Amino acid sequence: MCGIAGYMANSQGLADSETIDAMCRTMVHRGPDDQGLYVNARIALGMRRLSVIDLNTGHQPISNETKSIWVVLNGEIYNYQELAVWLRARGHRFATSSDTEVIVHLYEELGEECIHKLRGMFAFAVWDEERSRLFIARDRLGVKPLYYYWSNDQFIFGSELKAVLAHPAVERTLDPHALLYYLRYSYVPDPLSIFTGISKLPPGHQLTLKDSQLRVKSYWNAALTFEGGRDFPSEEEATIKLEEHLQEAIKLRLISDVPIGAFLSGGVDSSLVVALMAQQMTRPVSTFSIGFEEHAYNELPYARKVAKHLGTDHHELIVRPQQCDLIERIVSHFDEPFGDPSAIPTYYLSKLAAEHVTVALSGDGGDELFAGYDRYKVEIARQRFDKWPLIAKRLSGRASHLLPEGFTGKKFLRNISLSSRQRYLDNISYAPPTALARLLLPEFYNRITSDHLGEQIMDQHFDDIATRPLLSQLQYVDTKAYLPADVMTKVDRMSMAHSLEAREPLLDHVLFEYVATLPEEMKFKNGVSKYLLKRVAAKLLPSEIIYRNKQGFGVPLEYWFKDGLKKFAHDALFDSSTKGRGILSTHEVRRLVGQYEAGHSELANVIWMLVVLEIWFRLYVDRASPSPCENVCLCEG
Repeated sequence: MCGIAGYMANSQGLADSETIDAMCRTMVHRGPDDQGLYVNARIALGMRRLSVIDLNTGHQPISNETKSIWVVLNGEIYNYQELAVWLRARGHRFATSSDTEVIVHLYEELGEECIHKLRGMFAFAVWDEERSRLFIARDRLGVKPLYYYWSNDQFIFGSELKAVLAHPAVERTLDPHALLYYLRYSYVPDPLSIFTGISKLPPGHQLTLKDSQLRVKSYWNAALTFEGGRDFPSEEEATIKLEEHLQEAIKLRLISDVPIGAFLSGGVDSSLVVALMAQQMTRPVSTFSIGFEEHAYNELPYARKVAKHLGTDHHELIVRPQQCDLIERIVSHFDEPFGDPSAIPTYYLSKLAAEHVTVALSGDGGDELFAGYDRYKVEIARQRFDKWPLIAKRLSGRASHLLPEGFTGKKFLRNISLSSRQRYLDNISYAPPTALARLLLPEFYNRITSDHLGEQIMDQHFDDIATRPLLSQLQYVDTKAYLPADVMTKVDRMSMAHSLEAREPLLDHVLFEYVATLPEEMKFKNGVSKYLLKRVAAKLLPSEIIYRNKQGFGVPLEYWFKDGLKKFAHDALFDSSTKGRGILSTHEVRRLVGQYEAGHSELANVIWMLVVLEIWFRLYVDRASPSPCENVCLCEG
């Protein structure tokens, strides 16, 4: 695991070690153990290394025997040992025992087609000196990040946005469409970034730069797998096969030369991951859990039950409001506005785990793959509204406009007047289009309304899978947008903030391809979500863990905003610099805050999202330094 960076010099300049060194130094937290650079006249490659596999000889960048091909890798190739055997049989000689070197020789053997042989989480770059070609790829489900800048024949890339921004050719120009997505969904979806000219390489995509021609294309698409066949196995056969895939995914992710543990929330996904680890490890699994004093948000009792049941070496921590600079620190690690408040407990969970291990397995991805989100149940139930006459839906929409803000049924009436696609986007929105029109100042809002509020990315995901059942559509859209841009971004940045490698066995692409082809009744049956996964879990875990109500990784913001966070939020939202940005309506922000303080606790996440946006502006646009420990944040007790 590490952070990678690089750039190809344009016709006006040469690559230099000072620039690539500066880019790498922005990511020391991703790789505290080592730094490596390769620089020639045209290309500069760099990496910061967190040593996990082949601690002694795994230095990067790594080349082939003739020094004509160079590679930097962020992530892990889990099938590298199997690939190394195949490559040695074909005459390739290895200088290390690292997974990174496998990519070098696999590229020699197969060229860009090498990507199809790799199983893991990764973003890597290959420089082919003889062909003057740069080849970059990102893993299929977007576990590892990759940003790139392409303008005026200048190409720059990095694992984090801050590494790209460290190059002197890159300017910080706000992309209003990316900001719109953030205000609607609380994250900036791929391929956008918050700055114009900088993109994210989407999951399952590769990039080739040769002769000043940039080509980005997909090499894997989850849309091809969701219910792709009709020769379905029986439920019993599917359960057996699923368990085999899960065991294999865990086994591959236990390969490590450093201590390894697991995040444990007490939900079915993380609990099953720990149970399968316990089957394969010769010592107790080290498990780590976060809790809150607010009972409705605290999952520690469930995590303790699982830890006791499986005999793990368990560690836990309570998060409470305190005084320090953590909010700024968290925002600075994301580089872009990121409004998911569960970043806070993820930060502390990673901090706790990093005190004991270097690698931690997680249960992320289970909700997307096995249809675990409660919102899926809601959307399936609301399919009946698709059969309503058009006049009835129009009347419902008009009624929603007539009701006052905050009225209980207003959002429901608006929601049922929409198409199934629009309903889902409305349901997952922090601020739907009508709210955005009020929240944004007219002069800013009018710059972007011609793009239909920037829904092209989400619409394209729906179009890609429009012929499949509704549940598969929703799973696919979340897999393409929410999973990489929110869930995986959160886990990657918060774990890497503490030099901790997080591994995601439920996002093994072979496992994913198998489960995605199964019929929806094996994922959601008789009102039970994750149906088939729970059948496997029933062999290993107590039923009270498997069938309890889904809780999620929520944060008690509504309590904290009434305590120490209240003044901090007011200071951020109504500061003169905030008003002077010309983006948000101060009147509308005051109205939202007033509604929240009058008892509308559901607005806490929206207020948090706006606070994060202002802190981000100060750090990345105003270029202010994080302030000393005088601002409110959340700390362990």
